[in-house]
Amino acid sequence: MVERTGDPGSAGDAESVAEALDRPLPEGVRRRVVALVADAFGGLTVTELPAQLRQYARFTPTRRAKFAGNAMAATVESDPVFRQRIAGRLRETQAELAEAIEGGSPPAAADPEDVAALAYVLRPVGWVKLVEAAGEEAQRVSAERAGEEAERELRRLREELVEARAAARTETERTRTELEAVRKESDTLHRKLRSALSDVKRGEAALRKAVAELDSVRSAAAVRQATAEGEARRLRARLAETESALEASRRAAREGRSVEDMRVRLLLDTVLDAAQGLRRELALPPASMRPADAVDAVEPGKMTPKDIATRALSEMDPALLDQLLALPQAHLVVDGYNVTKTGYPTMPLDKQRLRLLGGLAGLAAQTGAEMTCVFDGAELAAPVLLAPPRGVRVLFSKPGVTADELIRQLVRAEPPGRPVVVVSTDREVADGVAKAGARPVSSALLLKRLART
Repeated sequence: MVERTGDPGSAGDAESVAEALDRPLPEGVRRRVVALVADAFGGLTVTELPAQLRQYARFTPTRRAKFAGNAMAATVESDPVFRQRIAGRLRETQAELAEAIEGGSPPAAADPEDVAALAYVLRPVGWVKLVEAAGEEAQRVSAERAGEEAERELRRLREELVEARAAARTETERTRTELEAVRKESDTLHRKLRSALSDVKRGEAALRKAVAELDSVRSAAAVRQATAEGEARRLRARLAETESALEASRRAAREGRSVEDMRVRLLLDTVLDAAQGLRRELALPPASMRPADAVDAVEPGKMTPKDIATRALSEMDPALLDQLLALPQAHLVVDGYNVTKTGYPTMPLDKQRLRLLGGLAGLAAQTGAEMTCVFDGAELAAPVLLAPPRGVRVLFSKPGVTADELIRQLVRAEPPGRPVVVVSTDREVADGVAKAGARPVSSALLLKRLART
């Protein structure tokens, strides 16, 4: 391409020598300048290009803008000859808009950023004002968009607040209705209890009368006693069936019903316990089962994780972990990143997770113990697509919750007496779970045990 020495752009550069920006180009204008230069780039020969840009001559405009954007912007600013060659190409490809800008009357309908970008390359008289005007317009549009977005967010939050208040009122009314029903049922049971006590008193009076007549009706009393014993056996059998059904109902409630239903059931059990005096008066046998008897936990006197410490094994002996996991219903909770960054810190996080979970899956298959691996959600740049291996529960902490706190919640959720083993080298975690009844072990011990698998 032959450079024109007498085109309007040369005069524009001469007249705009005194003009200069006192601040960096607005980001929107800079992107438009890079796009214009990338498009016009292909119309120049290799010899017309500055040495630092020749390596991008065969790139497409999009790849030039991506890989050589900064270099092109700097060259347009510092190399007047290159800028004039680009300006010449723009006068050919965008002749109408370029002519209007160099004439000092850009179209009112044109995008301010497009006008500013062309003015920056063509450098007509007053180009600095066009660039500054584009920057102010971009800031105004950005501010308007931000304000509209804030308004939409405020409206959404207000709607959510109204819905939350309505839900709270509905839940309150429902709770009040249930509480009133429980109170009425309690009153009914109290009335039945008072009636039963009156019946007992009348029965005691009749018994005293019968004792007075015992000598004359001894034979008849013996027959009645035999009959009464048969009836008592029948009642005891029915009572055992009722208690079995009640226990099955309690198990079903523990597994499938809500916390509120369990609280109502507990209140009902409390009222029934108040009737124990009546049961004693009627000579009914005491209940052989309690709700606590159905909780799966280690009873006093049986082995616990703390008892393992008395077996003279080293804290770093893998056999110690085997003994802990051999306890009935043992639950192993692993501080995931604490273990992986101890054992293989140079691997990427996703490789660390896969390697640890693979080892835990093998350990779960060998020991049959419940296993939960906890990872810190703050370490994630994006949601993790991960299929947990068989026998291993994988949990990530929620935003604002650390993996250490999630581990403490898991330990507190377990019933007292269940063997819970927590793997972490973090002293604060170890001390916290130990106070809650769990057995802390070091990450190095788990790594040694997995190395044997």
